[in-house]
Amino acid sequence: MQTVKMVVTGPFSAGKTEFIQSVSEIDVVSTERKITSAAERSVKEATTVAMDFGRITVDEDLVLYLFGTPGQKRFDFMWEILSEGMLGFIVMVDSTRPETFREARSILETFRAYAPTPYVVAANKQDMEDAWDMEDMRHALRLDSKVKFLSCVATDKDTVKTVLLELLYSILAEMD
Repeated sequence: MQTVKMVVTGPFSAGKTEFIQSVSEIDVVSTERKITSAAERSVKEATTVAMDFGRITVDEDLVLYLFGTPGQKRFDFMWEILSEGMLGFIVMVDSTRPETFREARSILETFRAYAPTPYVVAANKQDMEDAWDMEDMRHALRLDSKVKFLSCVATDKDTVKTVLLELLYSILAEMD
């Protein structure tokens, strides 16, 4: 059986935990803790402090292991640890929070430096009224036209599967 380690990363509150929970066939191993900062609590109640872990069986020969990183800078020491052995990664970006785009770009560059593996960028919350247009986001994130940039709703299993499959296709193409 082939196992593929994928890392799901991105800024605080981009939707990484939701993304993994929506497709994992096991209960997601999560290290969420209550947020104490009032500013961060205005966005959400809990945050990942070490990692999220989920698993999805593609077929009898292939299993994906999904590792979600913490989004907060103070836990970024976990990023390099989680990137070890990854065959690809997904950068989640919250389409409704342009103030996080620069940080998302920085996280993308950091993970590219850890390992020259395939990656995709997922524009989460594309179902929201205030979501940025995909082309405007591509420009703001300074993504090359060759980078797979996909619309996503982390709570929608179908869009999550599409993102995972696009990354998997890139990984398999690289292995050939």
